[in-house]
Amino acid sequence: MRLTKRITLSLLSCSTVLALSACAENSIKSEAKYPTGADRTSNSGNDIYEKPESIFGEGGIFGSRKKNDENNNSGIAVNSFLWRASLDTVSFMPLASADPFGGVILTDWYTPPETEGERFKINVFILSRELRSDGVRVRAFKQNFVSGKWVDAEATPETARQLEDTILTRARQLRVAQLD
Repeated sequence: MRLTKRITLSLLSCSTVLALSACAENSIKSEAKYPTGADRTSNSGNDIYEKPESIFGEGGIFGSRKKNDENNNSGIAVNSFLWRASLDTVSFMPLASADPFGGVILTDWYTPPETEGERFKINVFILSRELRSDGVRVRAFKQNFVSGKWVDAEATPETARQLEDTILTRARQLRVAQLD
């Protein structure tokens, strides 16, 4: 039994050495060569040093990092005119949050001096990288002070629409001022 184990072990070690030496010999023979001149084309006929086309389109799966749009030079992810116009429009209210990359401006509650029993809150959403009329949405919230506590009330849709129009008018003014 011992003899058969020794023979088996020696055969295994010999076959392992042969297999490893064969691999080493193949890797030496297949030395890397860098293409020059006529060798630069791949099997598909394209230059191997050109950037390959993506199956997701020119910008890839997440879009291009290069932006040629003149409105996007500010480094924010939304239209800069709509962003600045929105901040200008709600500047009389205290800001709770402003996210230029997500295009969201949230105000804190504001009580107008002429109406002590009412307060308002505004959420502005910039939806486009372009200066378009549907590129901004405003949500207005209202509360009334009743019996010592604030109670939600219905804000008129006209309030939100007027704020959207004011933001769009201001954005157009900023755009025209930049062109001059």
